[in-house]
Amino acid sequence: MQAEIITIGDELLIGQTIDTNSAWLGQELSLRGISIYRITSVSDKKEEIIDAIDQALGRSQLVLVTGGLGPTKDDITKHTLCEYFNTKLVLNQEVLDRVEAFFKQRGREMLPTNTLQASLPEACTVIHNHHGTASGMWFEKNGNILISMPGVPYEMKGIMKDGVFPKLAELFENNSIFHKTMHTQGIPESFLAEKIADWEIMVRESGLSLAYLPSPGTVKLRLTSSKGGVDKTKIDAYFAALEFKLPKHIFGYNEDTLSSVVGKLLIEKNLTLATVESCTSGGLAKEITKTPGASAYFEGSFVTYSNQLKSLIAHVPKSVIDQFGAVSEQTVLEMATNGKRLLGTDYCVATSGIAGPDGGTTEKPVGLIWVAIAHPKGVYAKQFLFGGNRENIISMTILSALNLLRCTLLEIND
Repeated sequence: MQAEIITIGDELLIGQTIDTNSAWLGQELSLRGISIYRITSVSDKKEEIIDAIDQALGRSQLVLVTGGLGPTKDDITKHTLCEYFNTKLVLNQEVLDRVEAFFKQRGREMLPTNTLQASLPEACTVIHNHHGTASGMWFEKNGNILISMPGVPYEMKGIMKDGVFPKLAELFENNSIFHKTMHTQGIPESFLAEKIADWEIMVRESGLSLAYLPSPGTVKLRLTSSKGGVDKTKIDAYFAALEFKLPKHIFGYNEDTLSSVVGKLLIEKNLTLATVESCTSGGLAKEITKTPGASAYFEGSFVTYSNQLKSLIAHVPKSVIDQFGAVSEQTVLEMATNGKRLLGTDYCVATSGIAGPDGGTTEKPVGLIWVAIAHPKGVYAKQFLFGGNRENIISMTILSALNLLRCTLLEIND
């Protein structure tokens, strides 16, 4: 089945809102053997919406539309769909009852504009939204399907999971596609490709598809089979071979994150963690606590951005900072060692560096980073040199620190 996505909203076109809906829809539909051929973003103008819908339905069997279904006057999608499908808005009592219950359960007043959410095109099949007030709408024309949904991501996902995917499964038999994605850290895409060149040849010759998906600090490797779960064992075996080859860099699969992998290891080993941060300014602690249940192992963090606080809070001797500088092996070792002791944890990760764009010198350029790990058997530090802008340098520092901690926990030698 060929599908297209249309996203509606001026906020998407001016970059005020990032379109995460299309990425999620593409992933979920591909798993069900439905191929996305085009993604189109249009403004909140009737003519633009109609033109996009008309072209999409002329090309594809399935068109998914998100956005423009709120109760405000600028949300015109319902009215535009009525015009396109030559129908009218009618009050749907079942939807009205659900909207009223939605507000009552939350102790909120229901405004007259909210009542408008229960007026829906007469020609559509209503798809209930259990997470909001804007219903999904299913239209059919010349054998093709258009589904309109709100743009709020969790509402759209709920409608797709609860109403759209089951109905599509009843109507169409799609070839199931099986994906598995491996996550690597600390090795650039070109270096990774060179190291696994022979492996890649074997993978492709076996009939699997391989995709490199790079981002700052990480590269994902995705293997895909058009035969569905039949090839799962084969894909698992290929990835297992890479794990043996690149243990320092491979940290997980699919939905894994470095923070979730590290957290799982700390829980399994009944260990605790703290951080002492300079250049990451609390970003490392924030990444660690993104994982639900982090309170089981993460005790807290010292953010010691200034030299004064490095001495006052992290107990780094002023003489060490004066002699070696804040960005140095000696300073970061003190930060990790003292943080472990002061916060009473088994492990402590410390970061110090020059994130830029200013502050670099010939001896210590922008992108120079020191990370230290204090652990039950001692303490050690590692130097990194990252390129890119300030945001990327900080992001790569956080990822590298977490991967260094992972390797320490697993006793993987550097």
